[in-house]
Amino acid sequence: MYADVETVRKILTETGGTWAVVGLSTNESRAAHGVARVLQKFGKRIVPVHPKAETVLGEPGYPSLAEIPFPVDVVDVFVNSDLAGAVADEAVAKGAKAVWFQLGVIDEAAYDRTREAGLDMVMDRCPAIEIPLLA
Repeated sequence: MYADVETVRKILTETGGTWAVVGLSTNESRAAHGVARVLQKFGKRIVPVHPKAETVLGEPGYPSLAEIPFPVDVVDVFVNSDLAGAVADEAVAKGAKAVWFQLGVIDEAAYDRTREAGLDMVMDRCPAIEIPLLA
């Protein structure tokens, strides 16, 4: 329901190559790190977004979406569901084209708001699982 095949394909193949990964840090044991690595493997530019603003996988980090000084295409959200809605709202304000909530990240109201704002959105799915299926 929150991840129809057409939307998944569009975000992964047509939306653009700059992905802000919210919650990405230097901790290699976290899922965000592995997903960011897969996105890079498939030609996406990742932009770490984390309060520590660390450089991850060779890309400089930023403490928030608003502080990224260039456009982003997709905002990939690795924060818990209680915080995800605010991130989706920031993605809309930033001018992103799509929002992707990772596995287990669910906020139906944020999904509705984001879609009403004209962005594509996927919820409770993982791009690292989906993108190899398109190859």
